Amino acid sequence: MALKETIENGIKDAMRAKDADRLRALRAIKSMILLEETSGSSAGALSADAEMKILMKAAKQRKDSLEVYVAQNRTDLAEKEQVELTIIEEFLPKALTDAELTTRIAEIIVQVGASSPADMGKVMGVATKALAGLADGKAISAKVGELLKK
Repeated sequence: MALKETIENGIKDAMRAKDADRLRALRAIKSMILLEETSGSSAGALSADAEMKILMKAAKQRKDSLEVYVAQNRTDLAEKEQVELTIIEEFLPKALTDAELTTRIAEIIVQVGASSPADMGKVMGVATKALAGLADGKAISAKVGELLKK
């Protein structure tokens, strides 16, 4: 089932259950999907990769907002963002652990033949595509930098 259909079914279920937090988060995802579908860059239905990027973008927005609200001591808004983030993460694949991320990036470094920090661009290009949805870009970048310095 496509992400859009899953989200629409989730919206119906949230409305029946009168779950306002879940409804708000799912509507935000649906809005992002509809915006992407109607933009000039895509023609109608989205690919699974495009759907994953939308979910990752939504999760990143919530994480960034959460950090700001926590820094400003706005617990009421931080709680809302945390709830939405948790709901969005239900649709994302399980994130890699630090050990799994290290192993996958080490394999990519060997695959592209990188040997120094100067090769970081080559590794990042392959790693970001291979690990899309499985790890945050910042975490990938930090781990690649760490492994290439060794």
